[in-house]
Amino acid sequence: MDVQLAREQMIDQQIRGWEVLDARVLSVMAAVPREDFVPDAYRQLAFADTRIPLPEGQVMMTPNVEGRMLQALTVQPGDVALDVGTGSGFSSACLAALGARVTSIEIHASLAERAAAIHSQLGINEVQVDIADAAQLAATDKYDVIAVTGSIPTYAKRFPQALRVGGRLFVIVGDAPVMEAILVTRTGVDAWMRESLFETELAPLENFARPARFEF
Repeated sequence: MDVQLAREQMIDQQIRGWEVLDARVLSVMAAVPREDFVPDAYRQLAFADTRIPLPEGQVMMTPNVEGRMLQALTVQPGDVALDVGTGSGFSSACLAALGARVTSIEIHASLAERAAAIHSQLGINEVQVDIADAAQLAATDKYDVIAVTGSIPTYAKRFPQALRVGGRLFVIVGDAPVMEAILVTRTGVDAWMRESLFETELAPLENFARPARFEF
């Protein structure tokens, strides 16, 4: 595989093609070596428009969704960020490259350890990977940016409440096959603004209960 050519095609055909035009986001996604985060067995698919399998039954977000997420979050240097669902560690690395100080939480110890090792090998020092369950998140007024990289069945207040005023949350809500990507901005102490971005599908976070379904 010609890595540089594949990377350029990913940027031009997938990411720009999905209306990701922010120059900083494009630069970061071109610079952070996505191929180093992909399991060896799938390295040839590192830049493909596909959900690359990870250990523990997890998958990587596709490049176009990742690009839209990073663009929507408008990460600024010095932002305090939370990455929910470390997975491969690629999202955390991109958030850090945009200037954030990142805490990344992952329920599976093996994934957390793998991502932390890759960050260390690449000299990425602005990410702390913790083993934690996002369904138990209790932080309030703490983060400028929250990136939720797994879907949840219904809107969960614990994430927007963890934002500082002015903070931004990206989360995908719903059930397959159609889910909604949402940007939430905290506009005041008790005020949030929600914006629908696009429809997509993403593997769910663990331990987020679905509402009961009534049968007649």
